Amino acid sequence: MIPDLWYKNAIIYSLSLDSFLDADGDGVGDFRGAMRRLDYLQGLGVSAVWLAPFQPSPRRDHGYDVADYYGVDPRYGSFGDFVEFVNACRQRGMRVIMDLVLNHCSDQHPWFRAALEDPDSKYRDYFIWADEKPEDAHEGVVFPGVQESTWTFSPEVGAWYFHRFFEFQPDLNIANPAVQAEILKIVGFWLQLGVSGFRMDAVPFLIAADGINVSNPEPAYDLLRNIRAMAQWRKGDAVLLAEANIQPSEAIEYFGEDGDRLHMVFNFPVNQTLFYALATGDAAPLKDALRTGPDLPETAQWANFLRNHDELDLGRLSEAQRACVFEQFGPDPDMQIYDRGIRRRLAPMLDAERTRMELAYSLMLTLPGTPVLRYGDEIGMGDDLTRPERDAVRTPMQWSDGPNGGFSLSPEPCNPPISTGPYGFEKVNVAKQRSDRDSFLNWTERSIRLRKELPEVGRGRCTVLDSPDTTLALRFDWEGLGSIFIHNLAEEAAEFSLNCLEEPPNDGDLVCLQTNARSKADANGHYHFSLEPLGYRWFRFGGLDELIQPPGVQH
Repeated sequence: MIPDLWYKNAIIYSLSLDSFLDADGDGVGDFRGAMRRLDYLQGLGVSAVWLAPFQPSPRRDHGYDVADYYGVDPRYGSFGDFVEFVNACRQRGMRVIMDLVLNHCSDQHPWFRAALEDPDSKYRDYFIWADEKPEDAHEGVVFPGVQESTWTFSPEVGAWYFHRFFEFQPDLNIANPAVQAEILKIVGFWLQLGVSGFRMDAVPFLIAADGINVSNPEPAYDLLRNIRAMAQWRKGDAVLLAEANIQPSEAIEYFGEDGDRLHMVFNFPVNQTLFYALATGDAAPLKDALRTGPDLPETAQWANFLRNHDELDLGRLSEAQRACVFEQFGPDPDMQIYDRGIRRRLAPMLDAERTRMELAYSLMLTLPGTPVLRYGDEIGMGDDLTRPERDAVRTPMQWSDGPNGGFSLSPEPCNPPISTGPYGFEKVNVAKQRSDRDSFLNWTERSIRLRKELPEVGRGRCTVLDSPDTTLALRFDWEGLGSIFIHNLAEEAAEFSLNCLEEPPNDGDLVCLQTNARSKADANGHYHFSLEPLGYRWFRFGGLDELIQPPGVQH
């Protein structure tokens, strides 16, 4: 067990090296460029940097087609640059989490090339083969409309190989003990070089005991326990964060009943109902998702997010709910993708309306768990729908109104930034917002700083309080600290009372952390609130006065 559970009161910032900052002018972002912006991230309040894949790759899928698990892609720099980056983060009190893509590799990986060339190679069994194309080859595709099959014929082998994702990403045969041994070796290798954990890609597919069963695969959860054991043996504070779009009822299997598997899992059910609430003003499904979540082991944690590098996946909403979200945030078919999601950034979905953006971020920062931010969302970056599929939300960071938005001095960057329209770098950039005390960037920085002063949100017990369906009210309690957060999802003002259910800590007064105003309970123990349309308030019992903390409690 990690003694301080550092990840429970952390702020995680997700970035792609190729789109962050280009230091050598070749048109591709790199480690040296990212190092130049570490003080920016530290000032924003970031605790851990999550790096998208940076290992050697043909980059047909943004590096998720890994060609060497033990390397650094030269376009990003050298091993020396990587280690220097990790050390520079550590000097600023930040940790590094890297993407761990183990369900599949590139068809250019030496393992797969050897499997194709030599029938007696041990690497033939690193992958999954069939002499004839299975009848269900069209089922279980991850990218409907783009991907047609989960099996592709190899002329070199004279057989079909299995791939959950694109045909150039053959699945590894996780059932092979030699593959599992390689996985543990990869984990140990990068921990030895200084990373503090991994964002594990496509975990439900990774642990499928029978990889080719696409309709009802049996999970091999013990693999998660083995990876956890290796990670924490090699580095005691290492953290495993899983991308797993699972039902809440499955969560305990991923965390382990004793908390001996994964540390963190992205909370996809809450994310999807959150966007339904933002689209309709109806918070009831979001409350249900929060109430029906399982009691987690002490070491387990949800990771909350608004947008990431993929589409906004709405696949677990009902058809009617999904239609509502599509209508509000992605009405044009070109804004939709894979029959389940929206390929837009947060700001365009919310029409860059400040009240809606603040409401969304306030919700994300105060949900039970750890917040994860996507690069550029702190300034309200837009998307480029002229680009294919998920590329729309992977445009370069906009630092200034200079050439290429300050991203690169190359006359032809490999990934051109948005340069026109309301989200072009001339209008939306870090430099401009830094100089504006009321900018969204400065609001985000202040909100993150305040959130980090409230450890009960990340570590405490969360209670969903009874409130009108258009509102969400959460109470958190931990080690004598208590907070209440209220949000109004409706476009009309809301007035309501809350019964806080338990004896409030300290003097019982709620202090608004935005206004410093005090709220007292009435004779029946109810607190009365009034919220403007799309409004929010953060309260703490007794405020932020350090004198109210019991001895020995640390943030």
